[in-house]
Amino acid sequence: MFDFNAVDSPVFSREIPVGMLSAHDLSLRRGPEPLFVDVNFTVFRGNKVGLTGANGVGKSSLLAALRGELRSDSGDIERPTFLKIAHLDQEIAASSQAAIEYVLDGDSELRRILACIKDAEKLEESIELAEHHANLLSVDGYRARARAAAIMHGLGFKTADHERRVAEFSGGWRVRIGLARALCSRADLLLLDEPTNHLDLDAVIWLEQWLQEFSGTLIMISHDREFLDSIIERVLHIENRGIRAYSGNYSQFEQKRAEELALQQTLQTKQIRRVAEISAFVERFRAKASKSRQAQSRLKMLQRMERIVPAHVDSPFEFAFKQPIKTPRPLLSLEKAACGYDRKTVVSDISLTIGPLDRIALLGPNGAGKSTFTKLLAGEVEAQSGTRIPAPDLCIGYFAQQQMEQLRPESHAFWHLRTLGGSDYASGDEQRVRDHLGQFGFQGDRAFEPIHRFSGGEKARLTLALVVARRPNLLLLDEPTNHLDIDMRHALNVALQSFVGGLVLVSHDRHLIKSVADTLWLVADGNISVFDGDLDDYQQWLKLRGKKPTMSAVRKPSANLPDTLSILRREFIRIEKRIASISADRTRTETELLSSLNSGKIAECVKLKEKHARASRDIASLEARWLEVGTDIELAESGMCATDLK
Repeated sequence: MFDFNAVDSPVFSREIPVGMLSAHDLSLRRGPEPLFVDVNFTVFRGNKVGLTGANGVGKSSLLAALRGELRSDSGDIERPTFLKIAHLDQEIAASSQAAIEYVLDGDSELRRILACIKDAEKLEESIELAEHHANLLSVDGYRARARAAAIMHGLGFKTADHERRVAEFSGGWRVRIGLARALCSRADLLLLDEPTNHLDLDAVIWLEQWLQEFSGTLIMISHDREFLDSIIERVLHIENRGIRAYSGNYSQFEQKRAEELALQQTLQTKQIRRVAEISAFVERFRAKASKSRQAQSRLKMLQRMERIVPAHVDSPFEFAFKQPIKTPRPLLSLEKAACGYDRKTVVSDISLTIGPLDRIALLGPNGAGKSTFTKLLAGEVEAQSGTRIPAPDLCIGYFAQQQMEQLRPESHAFWHLRTLGGSDYASGDEQRVRDHLGQFGFQGDRAFEPIHRFSGGEKARLTLALVVARRPNLLLLDEPTNHLDIDMRHALNVALQSFVGGLVLVSHDRHLIKSVADTLWLVADGNISVFDGDLDDYQQWLKLRGKKPTMSAVRKPSANLPDTLSILRREFIRIEKRIASISADRTRTETELLSSLNSGKIAECVKLKEKHARASRDIASLEARWLEVGTDIELAESGMCATDLK
């Protein structure tokens, strides 16, 4: 189990100047175009800074410049010559070295002192040996191996993994080893580029606490907003070839930027009005909804949604799931099923039903079987025992790492959508294919670039484009946000709000789980149980791991889950999210309408006004249904349903 108290921070043996890192008129380019020009900023000792901006603006290049691996075109970076910098390598070479030894190599000062001790022992220099042992004590060297083991444990490694050769681990686990090495370095300045990409939720929670306790300076790139919010206190945002500093965490930055954009587009008055409207809706919801912590979490998400829309007004990504061709009930059932790999059973005695209104997130420790269970649902692996019963018209949209790996490197995005995107794109209008790809950032000639040139984020976006094109009625998403930037994560979040089929999600992105999942299932100890708490409760469950969970925390998912009351509750939540999605779309339409009015595009204005009116009508209709379903829930909880009374 994870030891949440074993959070060892580096020991500082020297004094670092208050303004430890400064950029003066810094310009940097990669290729012919500049990334940013004449930028100035200062990072102070102990600052925890989030580095944000769209893909390709130069975030990783700036980190490379800060650690001295990339020369600036002009200007300079000031830092103390004795500043100890550690960073996370995205690729770790295969080696025969034991994993824990590779981790310990991150502390170069420790290794130097140990080498000196070894030499002094050979020469029998007792005075020098005593000095070296004193130096070892000053860097907490006697606890170094225990500290490295605790860090590896927190990142999901078992004790038996410590002595395994680095070459024996997969690419994702090697990145974890590299992260452990960086954390073990006792650095003054820690530079982390997407540290959560290859972690599961348990490891993310552990890393979050470790970085909160870290006493050094941190500059971090991450697209996980909850992770950023809990750690950083400043933001350096790269945009339009400049870098601007903001105080506060990511959500505070996003709100400030939204306000700036709203002012720039003269939408402040309309934005305030929309916030007031949705706040009034939230108040009505509060009066009717359950008072559970999960419901309160969804209220907070609903309140924030309208405020953050302007922060993504210039996003290149915007897509939606089309209505499935058919929506059978139930979509998929399992009866006394078991699943695993290599003849090993991981999860057994699974009896459950998934319907078109179920929105489920899977929680559980690393290796408990979340991905294996998802493969069983997808039909990628056969049940070791029991039965998997798919509906005749089941159409699965499955996103997983292996789906990305199955893209053909020599082919382009256009070919993939034509060949693998389903009947809507298999033939006919070429523009339809281009339009769909454009929603995922593949405009113009980019649609015809070979896949082997794509980044991890671009491959993930193309895989999502193929999933959406299938018009699925059941979505199975296994870590869909890995490699996606914040704009694309936001677009996925908004699209999932209005998806009308069933959803099963595995993700370490807590913001996504809170936004789209209504039910949490816990995969642990060979079983699947409904987890009645929220993600805060799950974090507490992890801390108490090893003790038997109380029956109030978990219960078996019912094979008869879609009874009258649960159907009503899911419809209630779906309507709430649908209203939020249409409201966000109406706000974007207002932005486009104002721009068209200023540009004198009369025909476009007429279309946008019609779209705005449709959205208003849809919201009014949904709110009326929302009130009706809320009444039915109250009556059903008291033993009868309003529909039965008619």
